[in-house]
Amino acid sequence: MTAAAEHFDVLIVGAGLSGVGAGYHLQSKCPGKSYVILEGRDCIGGTWDLFRYPGVRSDSDMFTLGYSFKPWTDPKAIADGPQILNYVRETAAENGIEKHIRFHHRVKRASWSTPDARWTVEAERITGEGATELVRFTCNFLFMCSGYYKYEAGYTPEFAGVTDFAGRIVHPQKWAEDIDYAGKRVVVIGSGATAVTLVPELAKKAEQVTMLQRSPTYVVSRPAQDPVANKLRRNLPTRLAYHVIRWRNVMWGMFFFQLSRRRPAKVKELVLKGVQMALGPDYDVATHFTPRYNPWDQRLCLVPDGDLFKAIREQRAAVVTSEIDTFTRDGIRLKDGRELAADIIVTATGLVLQVVGGLEVSVDGRAVDFANTLTYKGMMYADVPNMASAFGYTNASWTLKCDLTCEYVCRLINYMDRHNFRQCMPHNDDPTITAQPSLDFTSGYVQRSVAKMPKQGSKQPWRLYQNYALDIVSLRFGRIDDGVMQYS
Repeated sequence: MTAAAEHFDVLIVGAGLSGVGAGYHLQSKCPGKSYVILEGRDCIGGTWDLFRYPGVRSDSDMFTLGYSFKPWTDPKAIADGPQILNYVRETAAENGIEKHIRFHHRVKRASWSTPDARWTVEAERITGEGATELVRFTCNFLFMCSGYYKYEAGYTPEFAGVTDFAGRIVHPQKWAEDIDYAGKRVVVIGSGATAVTLVPELAKKAEQVTMLQRSPTYVVSRPAQDPVANKLRRNLPTRLAYHVIRWRNVMWGMFFFQLSRRRPAKVKELVLKGVQMALGPDYDVATHFTPRYNPWDQRLCLVPDGDLFKAIREQRAAVVTSEIDTFTRDGIRLKDGRELAADIIVTATGLVLQVVGGLEVSVDGRAVDFANTLTYKGMMYADVPNMASAFGYTNASWTLKCDLTCEYVCRLINYMDRHNFRQCMPHNDDPTITAQPSLDFTSGYVQRSVAKMPKQGSKQPWRLYQNYALDIVSLRFGRIDDGVMQYS
């Protein structure tokens, strides 16, 4: 362990979409503050570098997934992974954020000292020879931008007979370049965003692709290019066009979400009508594309230019709705007795959620149990000082919320400087506030982890609204000194 800990005003964990955004906001709104970004891997990009499966792309449009300060200029509104990765790296390079990043630093622990008003952060640094050493940093403010899931491994259920299968089994999170699926029979297990992305892409080269799902998901087609947006960009200055399109997409997204909540039957009818039109009158939409839940009880899946439907129509891909009995030597046997032959099985079965990057956090020697902690404004934690987390929307683009979170953190830091405060800590002393799950999604990956996640409160500022317009009012213009945040 190094003897002296390096000190920074702000320590950011993670150099993905959120971490690079945090670096930009910090240096533009708090220019006097020193900061460092610690990144466990060897490159910028986070999710957009980690996931390398065929066809990887965003399920949000880039006018809302892009940063508020850097217009997206590519004609494609629904961008693929390499394009997004390039966008994040370009942002870091243009703004000199790269020089603040320390790669191969996996943050393990953070402990707060009230007398010192600072965090001590321990990270494992991987040296050139692959060995690890423990290094320490101190900071006044800790900003977690490490995403919401475990990078090391995705979630795979325990399937019977896995060892009997003669082919290859891969989780999309661990996709390797040597996987040759050309002319092969591929079964993709799952029906979420990853599965609907993989299937049409694999179907371009594979002999046959089968999407095997236990239950269907709502799937909506959207043009990969936005013709209105591209027209506006031809006729308006770049930045103005970007903000107009961004707000149009935000408002449309909010309208659709609210409509789904108020008139779920109507939205369900609309979505299913679109699927039926795309697949033809004879396709069994009721079995394969009609979920048991209402729209937006889980995240909707987006398919650009209806690529999934096209692959099914052309019989390059098929959907099977059934439960798995066991893996066999040649594929998968289903509980209804059918057998699916496979050379490759892809388990698109979800992520493993984790809070604050799996970090061990303590305040004055007391370990913080995030499962029993209330979130303040969806970004800070009750009784945890000088710490914020970037966590995006579940019903809209991730970056919309992260941008606002960064703005708020900068406002908070500047407010503390003006009043000579060293510590800010949200604290709940309202006995009428009840704790509720922070995510109200019924998705498997959420339900598996919801008990471990921080809770939201029954009213402001502990309540999560999942509403960009309300959050703008609260985070950009709301009072910093709101009676709940304690300063000292």
